[in-house]
Amino acid sequence: MPEKNTELADFLRRARSQCDASRAGLPADGRVRRVPGLRREEVAFLAGVSTDYYARLEQGRRIVPSPSVVDAVGRALGLDDAGRAHLADLIGLGTRAPLARTRPVQRVRPGLYQLLDALGEVPVLVLGRRADVLAQNRMGKALFTDFERFPAPQRNYARWLLLDEGARSLFVDWEEQARVAVENLRLEAGNDPADRATAELITELRASSAEFGRWWDEHRVNQRTHGSKRLRHPVVGDLTVEYETLLLPGDPDTTLYVYSTEAGSPSQRALSLLASWSLSGAGAVRSV
Repeated sequence: MPEKNTELADFLRRARSQCDASRAGLPADGRVRRVPGLRREEVAFLAGVSTDYYARLEQGRRIVPSPSVVDAVGRALGLDDAGRAHLADLIGLGTRAPLARTRPVQRVRPGLYQLLDALGEVPVLVLGRRADVLAQNRMGKALFTDFERFPAPQRNYARWLLLDEGARSLFVDWEEQARVAVENLRLEAGNDPADRATAELITELRASSAEFGRWWDEHRVNQRTHGSKRLRHPVVGDLTVEYETLLLPGDPDTTLYVYSTEAGSPSQRALSLLASWSLSGAGAVRSV
């Protein structure tokens, strides 16, 4: 049984150091700030708990605060929804370390492959736990990469983004996209810390990517449900695609990422050209 929750301690310290004291609504005390962020006693004041209690929490001591206290600490630290969910996950580990386990391999049902085929002109990726790529349609393959060319254990979006040279050259804003992938993985790791496959992926990325180790240690979390990606595609040149995420009812571990372009834009014309080029192949690419 671990004496301290080091993940929680690290997360709270970094979150506190990133707070803007000038916007926290604290009364002026005349003291000079020698380090960035809030002091422990200031977080405690904003959260309505004692300084000693918050200090023990930030030290990763084996205490389990109530949901209202967790929410108050999240507000005091200015955490967004993803940050608060991650904080609750870390605190929810309690005093007992979960046993490492291997979760069942995810499968994509045949009806979903039919849907991917029907969305022939729209790029779609189907991602599972830890951003494993479970399937992609013809346009998803053409826009990004053919994940089927990788061995099954390596068909992971975050792994591809961080370790593949083709991904680095494809994304105009590669660093931003890669950081988001790391922050998403950090959020999922906190949600299910006992999953062996997630732990193995983190170990591999730490060993193989200098950027991953640096960003992982920042302990930031993020959950993007929509956004845009700027690409410099080797076939059709520059384009910007917007994405929306769709969760499958009854299967919360599977997410569809659907990509589109603005009507009448150069990006739409580029995507149409890519669709014509991609017709040399057909059908959804099955990754599991």
